[in-house]
Amino acid sequence: MRAHLPDFPWDALAPYGEKARAHPQGIIDLSQGTPVDPTPEFIQRALRDASTLQVIQLLPEPQNFAQRLGANGDFDVLPIIGSKELVAWLPTYLESQTVLIPEIAYPTYHVGAVLAGAKSVPVAIDAHNWPAADLAWLNSPSNPTGRVHSVDEVKACIQWARANKAVLISDECYLEFDQNAHSVSVLSQTGGDNTNILAVHSLSKRSSMAGYRAAFMVGDSALIARIREIRKHGGMMVSLPVQKAMTVALADDVHVSEQRARYNARKDAMRPALVNAGFTIEFSDSGLYLWCTRNEDAWTSVAWLAERGILAAPGSFYGEQGKNHIRIAMTATDAQIADAVERLKA
Repeated sequence: MRAHLPDFPWDALAPYGEKARAHPQGIIDLSQGTPVDPTPEFIQRALRDASTLQVIQLLPEPQNFAQRLGANGDFDVLPIIGSKELVAWLPTYLESQTVLIPEIAYPTYHVGAVLAGAKSVPVAIDAHNWPAADLAWLNSPSNPTGRVHSVDEVKACIQWARANKAVLISDECYLEFDQNAHSVSVLSQTGGDNTNILAVHSLSKRSSMAGYRAAFMVGDSALIARIREIRKHGGMMVSLPVQKAMTVALADDVHVSEQRARYNARKDAMRPALVNAGFTIEFSDSGLYLWCTRNEDAWTSVAWLAERGILAAPGSFYGEQGKNHIRIAMTATDAQIADAVERLKA
């Protein structure tokens, strides 16, 4: 490996977790994005009913994605084992040399570049100022900030990819969790020319299926064909029972609306309590996080919350630009969120 992997961020958070657990009423862990709400029963049933079947590719017909994402032109779909796994290994599959990542970003974008022996370059949102590279990550809605790219910003990313003959990968895992914004898929802005464009989607948050490792990529047929050939040799195929569960989940929007309402209600409950505690909430227009600051070092804010039994993630996990922010996840039960609100008031 040509570069050392960074320390795993959450290891640094462990002492603050111990402090939060020492609270008389116990810990409320709002640091990670793993859903706590149950996977809908109809999805569980599909998994059980398919439990003796073997590995094949099954995902829904392309028109499903045309309707859902606004995709048109020629494109293909490939099921993948979790979006984190794809983010970590895609630069290796594509033999990338230089990878652009958002300056405030999910840490695995950088890790994927390191694993590939590629150069990782943090960039601001405006693609007009991006340097040359062979791969770039777009993340809208953003983890951790909940910021949503405008249509013009998405189009600028596409124009950059075409000018540089580079691959543009749009991580759209939070696309269906808008609150005060309107997110669009990159595939809705290509004009039907999906060359070197991929969108990545996960059912972990959308359908509370994190443990299923259920995700898919959709976009450039030729690029997906290259990745499929590599995977024939390397494995990492998605089992048919999981694909069956994905298929029924993607065919239903009701449970997604219900889950979106849960996350948005939790955010609405937490916002005034955080503001009254001195935090300013920035962006957070989509997704399941609140991105906030008290204009102090992130670890100071993390420690203050830990004294109240609440564990949050420091923004420094997501890049230098986040060093004075924290990310608070809504991945706790309604009762725990209500308890966190009371602790903040106290």
